[in-house]
Amino acid sequence: MKKIIKFVIIDILRNKIVLFYTLFLLITSLSVFNLEDNTAKGLLSLLNLILFIVPLVSVIFSTIYIYNSAEFIELLVSQPLKRKNIWMSLFFGLAGSMTLAFFIGTGIPILLYEASPTGLMMLGIGCLITIIFVAISFLTAVNTRDKAKGIGIAILLWLYFALLFDGLVLFILFQFADYPLEKAVVAITAFNPIDLGRILILLRLDVSALMGYTGAVFKDFFGTSAGLTIAFATLLLWCIVPVWLSVLKFRKKDL
Repeated sequence: MKKIIKFVIIDILRNKIVLFYTLFLLITSLSVFNLEDNTAKGLLSLLNLILFIVPLVSVIFSTIYIYNSAEFIELLVSQPLKRKNIWMSLFFGLAGSMTLAFFIGTGIPILLYEASPTGLMMLGIGCLITIIFVAISFLTAVNTRDKAKGIGIAILLWLYFALLFDGLVLFILFQFADYPLEKAVVAITAFNPIDLGRILILLRLDVSALMGYTGAVFKDFFGTSAGLTIAFATLLLWCIVPVWLSVLKFRKKDL
């Protein structure tokens, strides 16, 4: 497994797209912190970058990489190696290299300018979101043999988590405005890692008013130690479940 992980990491870190992605994050992060007088405002400006650009690049690049590695995967499968180990090695290699790119591009500026508990939380959530969307790309690629269809599904999933999910939640809130749905909305956020990350960071930045009338409910739940633990446990589940499902599918897949 170690040899495969090392090969994938070196291969990806040499990729021009990943180098451009890292450079883009680094320049943008440094510019944001240098333009803002208050570093806390810099974190708020970086929030959209972490919640939209990072998952988009992670899911699309990983999906394309898996499809382009089809011959390499077939070669590995022909060797006396367990399919589970092959698939997990590819995942660790991809997730490790994309997380490293995020850490260099955004993590180092955060540590230089705002190494506070809020900055460290944003860094941790950014790493988790990167891993989650790499995991989602594995589940997408293993279920679809056609490359174009797989990339299309990956983009649709990003659109759903980044944009459509909020619209659906608002639609439910307006349709059932006469009922006390605030606590139900807290439970619904568990089904979207991007929303969960956004709420945790906004609460740390003390701008819960931006979350509307459910902000107080979010603050009461996620502002406690128990709520914070449940939120991070949910994000970890988002990292594990898609990969576990993709491993089950890959073990039975006819290559």
